[in-house]
Amino acid sequence: MSKKEQEITFEEAIERLEVIVSQLENGDVPLEKAIDLFQEGMKMSQLCGAKLEQVEKKIEVLIESESGFIKKTFAPANEDRGE
Repeated sequence: MSKKEQEITFEEAIERLEVIVSQLENGDVPLEKAIDLFQEGMKMSQLCGAKLEQVEKKIEVLIESESGFIKKTFAPANEDRGE
């Protein structure tokens, strides 16, 4: 991931991805432009995935225990249930 891509916020990447998808769905772009848009869209998708992964690693859930609150690292619901 380049430094420029790291500076893009998750929201900006999602917005750009939505624009790209819209342009590709319209089907009125030349083939070369469509390929460039597709490649950029894949980068934005990977960027969003990486940013979500970073956030998941930072999320902690407070669980009330007998002696107060303890911190537990976030685990997605399907992993938490062993699925």
